[in-house]
Amino acid sequence: MILVAGSANLDFITRVPHLPRPGETVLGPAFTTAPGGKGANQAVACARSGHATRFFGALGDDPYAALLRASLAGSGVQDASLTLDAPTGAAFITVADSGENVIAVASGANARLTPDHQPDFTDVTHLILQLEIPLATVQAYARAARQRGLQVILNAAPAPQGPLPAGLLADVTILIVNEGELNALTGAGHGDLPEQLRAAQALGPQTVIVTLGGQGSAALSGAEFTRVPAPPVTVRDTTGAGDTFVGVLTGALGAGLSLTQAMQEASVAASLACTREGAQPSMPTRAEIDRALSDHPASPQQWRPA
Repeated sequence: MILVAGSANLDFITRVPHLPRPGETVLGPAFTTAPGGKGANQAVACARSGHATRFFGALGDDPYAALLRASLAGSGVQDASLTLDAPTGAAFITVADSGENVIAVASGANARLTPDHQPDFTDVTHLILQLEIPLATVQAYARAARQRGLQVILNAAPAPQGPLPAGLLADVTILIVNEGELNALTGAGHGDLPEQLRAAQALGPQTVIVTLGGQGSAALSGAEFTRVPAPPVTVRDTTGAGDTFVGVLTGALGAGLSLTQAMQEASVAASLACTREGAQPSMPTRAEIDRALSDHPASPQQWRPA
């Protein structure tokens, strides 16, 4: 069982010709809503890729919560989220025709999830965490999971505004970041990619993975560096692609695949998600991932950096 503890939001999505600059108004034709939130997204991605998944988060007692619970259930996620006295979280997403996006989040009930709200770790092998719930709660859940011998996967997103606590990173088995988040964690804006990953690894995690958009992903695990390409796709919307990567990768690891194999599945799944709009609505099924893996077999590279 994969446990995802984190945020759930209802996304309000507007498409525009280009992302607005500060002070600029850009007109779009309409807006749509879709279930989202990094935690719920990762749970849906994991479940759709064929793995037993439980979600633990916080929702309000409002119509938005019902939509989010329905999406979790419809994707096969075991919903263990709490109902708290706060509005359900909401995200406001602007997507340019290029597929790039900007996102503002109203945390709502997500911000009320505390270390006292303990998830059920029964039958769990891997815990996925992100940074859209309070940091103290993330720390408490990571520590509780490691004390039980679980694998802890931290997606350090959104990018932290300062250094993450050393105690948290010491409890993390696998750290997953994008390039901006990697720089925010290490300050290593210069040097090659293996050097940046080594700097992140020195903070505590055994394995550090960086997602590279259309260039795929790279990892440093122990002393071994791995680079996995992504299949070429026509990008429609990148919303949820990173969450797809995290959920699919963790499910693959829970099923016993090697890190390289899990990265291959995750890169293919994230690429597929970029071809559709929305976060959870864009996430591929097991059959779609298998078909894409067959159509676009990756050629990973592995070596030990000097």
